[in-house]
Amino acid sequence: MPSTDSQIPRFHLAVPVDDLAEARRFYGQVLGLEQGRSADTWVDWNLRGHQFVTHLAPARAQRIHNPVDGHDVPVPHFGLILTITDFHDLADRLRSAGTAFVIEPYVRFEGQAGEQWTMFLLDPAGNALEFKAFADDSQIFAT
Repeated sequence: MPSTDSQIPRFHLAVPVDDLAEARRFYGQVLGLEQGRSADTWVDWNLRGHQFVTHLAPARAQRIHNPVDGHDVPVPHFGLILTITDFHDLADRLRSAGTAFVIEPYVRFEGQAGEQWTMFLLDPAGNALEFKAFADDSQIFAT
């Protein structure tokens, strides 16, 4: 469906969490996201202009991993594509907060199409997040 708005569409994503107070600490304090509306069972977050929602849902499914570039990547996962500077600033912020990485920040597909910095971590409820940065944004969908 064509958009009449010149802005890139924003996404809405809702993920389950088992503790809203921990979600507020992690997403608000550790990641530094601005909190929006909330209720007893959910919190809206501003994820760089996208609507990201944490919903209280204590039951968790078994985690699955897929091999990518020699690492076991958690599935499902979500995140943002950042600038390289923002990627390293976030990695430093996460390290300062004592965050344990599932996959430490590193360069994936080095010297190949789609070369990118990437890192994976879990929020307090076990949701997997990936943040990445491409040296060349034209390589985001490279084959």
